[in-house]
Amino acid sequence: MHMSEEKMTMPMVADFLSRNLERPVVDETDLRGSYEVSLEWQPEDGPASTAEGAAGPSIFSAIQEQLGLRLEPQKGPVEILVIDHAEKIPSAN
Repeated sequence: MHMSEEKMTMPMVADFLSRNLERPVVDETDLRGSYEVSLEWQPEDGPASTAEGAAGPSIFSAIQEQLGLRLEPQKGPVEILVIDHAEKIPSAN
């Protein structure tokens, strides 16, 4: 996979990673401003090799090697929506 953007803030990078990793990613870099971000990685559920025939890095390795950032697993509060009751609304007919 490949992602390339000219003007990304670190919160935008964290949001992109959250969507791709399907888990919360929080920006704790304190980096301000916009950056040119280019990232190339091999998805875990994708084919075993790229078109060139060599396996690419995982998204975790690519983030560290290509962007100089590191993802650190941490426990913390996560916002959760709980629906404890639902009723069907009667139709107006």
